[in-house]
Amino acid sequence: MPTDVQIKCRNLWKVFGADPKGFLHRHNGAPTAEALADEGYIGAVQDVSFDVHQGEILIIMGLSGSGKSTLIRCITRLNDPTSGEMEYEGRDLLKLSERDLIDMRRHKMGMVFQNFGLLPHRDVLENVAFPLEVQGIARPERIERAKAMIELVGLSGRESYFPRELSGGQQQRVGIARSLAIEPDIWFLDEPFSALDPLIRAEMQDEFIRLQSLLHKTIVFITHDFEEATKLADRIGIMKDGRMVQLATPEELVLNPADDYVAEFAKNAPRERIVSVGAIMQPVAGNASGTVPMSAKIGSVAEQVLTSEHPVAVMDEGNNTIVGSIDRQTIATSIFGTRAA
Repeated sequence: MPTDVQIKCRNLWKVFGADPKGFLHRHNGAPTAEALADEGYIGAVQDVSFDVHQGEILIIMGLSGSGKSTLIRCITRLNDPTSGEMEYEGRDLLKLSERDLIDMRRHKMGMVFQNFGLLPHRDVLENVAFPLEVQGIARPERIERAKAMIELVGLSGRESYFPRELSGGQQQRVGIARSLAIEPDIWFLDEPFSALDPLIRAEMQDEFIRLQSLLHKTIVFITHDFEEATKLADRIGIMKDGRMVQLATPEELVLNPADDYVAEFAKNAPRERIVSVGAIMQPVAGNASGTVPMSAKIGSVAEQVLTSEHPVAVMDEGNNTIVGSIDRQTIATSIFGTRAA
């Protein structure tokens, strides 16, 4: 296993029904959709395998009922999988005792869910400090750490407010601060922004990006919003009917969807901020004029390329060499799906 893999999942199944383990055993661990339906079982997670790398934001998405939330509950063992393997930094998660599992959740895993779960009788400071209180940390230390987290999420001055006195976005910031107070190694978020109105949601997405730039956490994030996923993710796993249909970067999903289901998600994606110049460049053109970076998103160079009479050279910034070119037609087709004028 690569050293940067924090969580490793192999062949995970979560089956609901009268005797899930017996059902899987009868079907050699790989029942068909027909077998599930015929025997009255629900395959919420079906033969899912993936790794979560240190410091990445891995987003799991899909339509309602696709299995994405069940999957994250399996990884955190809020629901044990019916079968499969899970490791955390080489430790077998499925062999942890109840005590060790609780200890890992308290010290290693931060969790944020759609319903903020704030304690209504405690103010902001006490809500953020609560998990540290559960850990048995002395009051002076937990208050100091809670104040630092409140400042980090931009709520300084509201330490004495109660949840009912806060907006939805502010309540979500308290939930984020509380989950970060334990200084988790890995952060799980299950549709944390879906209950917020669009403007606050966009603000919280920007706040999330800012926090990640400071903290460099390993993050597993659940959403049903493809645009949100492409804005936040290093990689996206798309689920359908309990199965992982495709796991790839946002750019790969947009340019090379595995099937029509993935393509439907990606068809309205903001390609101008997802697709890089290097992904669509053509061979070096002899009459190229000017240069653009290979790693730049096409939206950031569109004006330069579309207003140029000649192709524009593409430069690999790593070694300052010309590696290709990009012209008006290529960029117009990539962004708009139309021919350049």
